Amino acid sequence: MTATVAATTSVRPAWVDDERLAEWDRWVFRDPAGTATSTATAPYDGLPTATVPVSSAADVADAIASARAAQRPWAQLPWANRAAIVLRFHDLLVERQDEVIDLIQWEMGKARFSAWQEILQVATIARHYARHGQHYLGTGKVRGAMPGLTKVREVRVPKGVIGMISPWNYPLYLAVGDVLPALLAGNGVVSKADSQTPLTLLWTRALMAEAGLPTDLWHVVVGPGSVVGDALIGSPESGPGVDHICFTGSTATGRSVGRRAGEMLIAASLELGGKNPLLVLADADVEKAAAGCVASAFANTGQMCISIERVIVHEAVYDAFRTALVAATEALTLGQTFDYSVDVGSLASPAQLEIVTAHVASAVEAGATVLAGGRARPDLGPLVHEPTVLEGVTPQMPVCQEETFGPVVSLYRVTSEQEAVLAANEGRYGLSASIWSRRTGAAAALASRIRAGSVNINDGAAAAAGSIEAGMGGMGDSGLGRRHGAEGIRKYTESQTVATQRLVPLGPPSGMALEKFVGLGNAQLRLLRRLRVR
Repeated sequence: MTATVAATTSVRPAWVDDERLAEWDRWVFRDPAGTATSTATAPYDGLPTATVPVSSAADVADAIASARAAQRPWAQLPWANRAAIVLRFHDLLVERQDEVIDLIQWEMGKARFSAWQEILQVATIARHYARHGQHYLGTGKVRGAMPGLTKVREVRVPKGVIGMISPWNYPLYLAVGDVLPALLAGNGVVSKADSQTPLTLLWTRALMAEAGLPTDLWHVVVGPGSVVGDALIGSPESGPGVDHICFTGSTATGRSVGRRAGEMLIAASLELGGKNPLLVLADADVEKAAAGCVASAFANTGQMCISIERVIVHEAVYDAFRTALVAATEALTLGQTFDYSVDVGSLASPAQLEIVTAHVASAVEAGATVLAGGRARPDLGPLVHEPTVLEGVTPQMPVCQEETFGPVVSLYRVTSEQEAVLAANEGRYGLSASIWSRRTGAAAALASRIRAGSVNINDGAAAAAGSIEAGMGGMGDSGLGRRHGAEGIRKYTESQTVATQRLVPLGPPSGMALEKFVGLGNAQLRLLRRLRVR
């Protein structure tokens, strides 16, 4: 792999001065008398990024109240007014993208192309919901209790205030991509910034203000999940929190969020972990499959909920695919720079590096073979690890069943498509999957047998994730609900039935005996049955 020399001084972007940092700090919602702060560490050099204010549980409650007050007039604005702000944000984001790409790299360590992909996703989401969200939330007409006399409409009303808890691995896309449809649907929002990447979200909040979003409609709070996250949801003891919680993160934390939301009787949308399989069928183009595997396994240094971690290959093409995959992996450029010369960047934290090295080491100790990579590279950066291909992984090894969330894939040989499907469905995760075959129709039929929220055919992960009109989410331990598509905005609303009775009221007319009314009702039931109505 091509070596890129690591920087020996802080990688703080030159344009990020103290004045800018102070400007962003103002977007953290907290009591002016508060003194608590938090400082993250830059993955590229292990040095501090910037100190930001930390919110308390009381601050979160005040942020929710503030957003709730701002939400009421916001929901009354015409759709076109709300959409215009989101489209202005789109234009500003594209125009000023280099700033936030720098921040994403500084805070999280990913390669620059992976950071740019967040711009692509968020801009696409902004355009899509600004132009089509009103259709998704359109009023529906249905038949009433008395056809012709009962007029019924189903309308969508905002839930109120939406709580967002987003992770560090996609600090722009996973945070803001969910905020935009929530705002367009007429809600207020309170976002918990991840402690590793708060600056990216604060920069974005400032940009939304520049686009015209009201100050109190979207608040950002910073702090540990045990304080800030719990306060967002609320509790029977402390009182209510938000009206819907949107969480992206680990399955273990997602279970806790779901339990707390259940106690408060609020809805929760949860995108959680994955141990995503890629199937290479006997008729696959192995060179294209290997390239697709590398792109979907090592993008974002493997720190992606939909990253491929298990590669299930038919024995007819196993040897050829293995050779192609190893060659494609070893051709990657590894390191850390603020330009587009690096394919695979740094891991985000020492904790991620520890997991990756532990999974590889335990697998090798138990008999697995390293075909490519396999080592941490402190000569390139403190948290750099080589993209790694393992063979001979068995179910007893942690890397087989547990989510690695790093640049590691394992190869598995199978003898049939049936065996491939069984292997793909092992475990309790069900987020994303990939099938490679020249017979796209047969592969599409096979997809219905795989337990995954998204199945990509002749693509690793991006085809489904980038198709914003289609829902994205998991099955099993990979979560509840969907982002993107119709559900990605409808989940932030409640369905309300409005029924208007015309001419005569429901029930027996004045003076009519109940027995006669029941008889007429029964006659109506028989007539409607013969007419095949409902």
